[in-house]
Amino acid sequence: MTKSELEFAIFCVENTAAVLQKDAVDVYRAWTAKSRFLYDFIIPEYETLHSQDKNYIIDILLRAMQEWGVAV
Repeated sequence: MTKSELEFAIFCVENTAAVLQKDAVDVYRAWTAKSRFLYDFIIPEYETLHSQDKNYIIDILLRAMQEWGVAV
């Protein structure tokens, strides 16, 4: 993972946690310990997502979480 990808991952965790009104640690655990969502979805989609609007990114992440069965 590059520094830019890491920064993007942190952005995604923090902003998704805020929208879900959950602790960022819980989101991170759901994406890494309970699934491979961070490594198998977010990082591979970095090039497509990182330049998009924050609301668009979070919307995509929430929809993908549903599709992947990832719950926080």
